[in-house]
Amino acid sequence: MTNTVTPEFRFRRLRRTSALRDLVRENQVTANDLILPLFIEEDITEPVAISSMPGVFRYPESQLADVVQRAWSKGIKAVLLFGVSTHKDACGSDTWNKGGLMARIIRTAKQAQPEMIVISDNCFCEYTDHGHCGVVNEQGTDVENDLTLENLQKQVLVAAQAGVDMIAPSGMMDGMILAIRQVLDVNGFSHIPVMSYSTKFASAFYGPFRDAVDSTFKGTRDSYQMDAANGREALAESMQDEMEGADILMVKPGTAYLDVIANIKANTDRPMAVYHVSGEYAMIKAGAAAGVIDEQAIVMETMTAFKRAGCDLIITYYAEAIADWLDNA
Repeated sequence: MTNTVTPEFRFRRLRRTSALRDLVRENQVTANDLILPLFIEEDITEPVAISSMPGVFRYPESQLADVVQRAWSKGIKAVLLFGVSTHKDACGSDTWNKGGLMARIIRTAKQAQPEMIVISDNCFCEYTDHGHCGVVNEQGTDVENDLTLENLQKQVLVAAQAGVDMIAPSGMMDGMILAIRQVLDVNGFSHIPVMSYSTKFASAFYGPFRDAVDSTFKGTRDSYQMDAANGREALAESMQDEMEGADILMVKPGTAYLDVIANIKANTDRPMAVYHVSGEYAMIKAGAAAGVIDEQAIVMETMTAFKRAGCDLIITYYAEAIADWLDNA
């Protein structure tokens, strides 16, 4: 006779049926978690396919409204806008032009679907002729941090005036959150939240993104983006941005940095975001095209891993596909 005084707990009891598994599932991925990145290019009339990112396009401005409405109809509540500029210069001055590309696409997205959360990627790499994330030094080898912050304040103010719902600075400049918070608050935009790319690594996973934004960048960003080997520094970077006023903290990329996400989450009460970047997307697409993985299963497992690690928000090029899969589940 088996011992009934101390019954043995068996995990398999709660895995026996799909209904039981659903009932006790700890983490769920929903359309409310998703942010869709969009690339909008000047001076084109038809979408341009990005060869290294199958299924992703640079859209003409004339089609942005339709794309935003399509995303909203799928249950996606936020889009992250990247401009692909044909008016590049040494400092990215088109971003603080009230009639420039960044301001125009913000206005178009908001008018298309006023309830959509429109987020601007606030950096300079898509708008500079050298592809760095700010003003470069005389040698062209590094970014001048404080001069870049001055330009970033001008850029952010124009984004706010255009009607943006959230600012997302991605340049990894020291002091960027404080500079942004100051210019927003002084000019009557204290209600606009800041989602900081607070822990952004100098990663090999970004390669296809440079195709997406037509970047001519050469060299590295190692002096201002984070060393992939540094976990303690990753936490310190995000804690610094929290102290300066960031409303949401972000880790970029995601899959190789789940430990970093979990560590930051354990040390903050701020919402956490993750960017599932171009290289991560392209790798899954390549594996699926080769027939060696189940694309939907791999994507959903990856998204669930982000949630399990502590993420509240997921920026991913798979957002529309995930929304469709969830709707058809």
